[in-house]
Amino acid sequence: MYNLIIYLYLLGVAVYSLFNEKVRKMWRGERDAFRVLREKVDPSARYVWFHAASLGEFEQGRPLMEQIRREHPELKILLTFFSPSGYEVRKNYAGADIICYLPLDTIRNARRFLRTIRPEMAFFIKYEFWYNYLHILKHRGVPVYSVSSIFRPGQVFFRWYGHQYGRVLRCFTHFYVQNEQSRQLLSTIGLTNVTVTGDTRFDRVLQITRLSPSPSLQARGVDSFVGSNSKVFVAGSSWPPDEEIFIRYFREHPEWRLIIAPHVIGEDHLQQIEKLLDDRQVIRYTSLTTPLPHRERLRVGDRMSGMGQGESLIIDCFGLLSSIYRYATVAYVGGGFGVGIHNTLEAAVWGVPVIFGPENQKFQEAQGLKAQGGGFEITCYEDFQRLMDRFSADASFLQQAGQQAAAYVNSQAGATDKILSDVFL
Repeated sequence: MYNLIIYLYLLGVAVYSLFNEKVRKMWRGERDAFRVLREKVDPSARYVWFHAASLGEFEQGRPLMEQIRREHPELKILLTFFSPSGYEVRKNYAGADIICYLPLDTIRNARRFLRTIRPEMAFFIKYEFWYNYLHILKHRGVPVYSVSSIFRPGQVFFRWYGHQYGRVLRCFTHFYVQNEQSRQLLSTIGLTNVTVTGDTRFDRVLQITRLSPSPSLQARGVDSFVGSNSKVFVAGSSWPPDEEIFIRYFREHPEWRLIIAPHVIGEDHLQQIEKLLDDRQVIRYTSLTTPLPHRERLRVGDRMSGMGQGESLIIDCFGLLSSIYRYATVAYVGGGFGVGIHNTLEAAVWGVPVIFGPENQKFQEAQGLKAQGGGFEITCYEDFQRLMDRFSADASFLQQAGQQAAAYVNSQAGATDKILSDVFL
């Protein structure tokens, strides 16, 4: 049944790729993967394979990859992606020796792929459970690890009808899960090769704070935009329902600088944000080519501005958000009025309070931030207004909330060392 579904999915992707650019990139990338492997695989090398569905999973795997490179230089890293949103952003990542799409999980593709790579071990990050790849890896005796994985009662593995597909979990050598609930759920289906290590994303965001700011941020004058005494609100991975709430507030509070990094970067969405910003001075990041003090102030429609109250900066490219949060006085993480919030840790690690919408119940880190007093849920504009008014008026409350956010992140660090000390025991 699984293989029938995969072939039907393959047919659907082929058809849909004719109409959707993102799907077309994925379709072409998967078909091109074997050419990449033929050209780049060194038959004499020893490969460790990491698979990440998209950018978020890549960030979870990144601390593991980088520590392996430092401590085991004799090993090479193969990194595969499923989604274009991961591959297109990180296809030039220097921490891996080979980067490509993962060909779809047919028996033929899995055999061909593994015959080419012959990995010594494999790491599947979070939710990745590819039936044919995993069964063939097990048959070949290759150790396979599920890292930063998290399990919930509603998943197919724990339903009466999911028994057959659930056998894929028995292909893993070990599970390194985020929480105790996941360990207990796996035990209900007879899996005891489980260790609770936490989430490697905590290690990753702490790494980011130790890095210098992106050279492009400095070169484009973001420091000048922010200023030394400004209150800065950074909204990351925002969607229209998020923007309609927080932009409404800042139209009436020009004393705040506003930085928006939308989740979807397209001309229609960017223009929609600019329209909502109304009479605030607006500039797009890709227009920041010279330091702001030396640029003449222009009208909003030109998307350029000089220094002054009510300025707004729109980040109209990918790959900068984790560094942009360093400028925040208060941060907002989008998605909470849709399918679910995005990465709150990238903001919290900088020691600032983090605001998000109501769809956060499935996100363990959001629950931890709320319990610690560093994360704040809003359900409407009035909630946001009350919270921001308090942050603006009560410096002690603002500072304490930020400290609690940072304390939560620091308290959860260490998963990378726990996993690799066990794997390379």
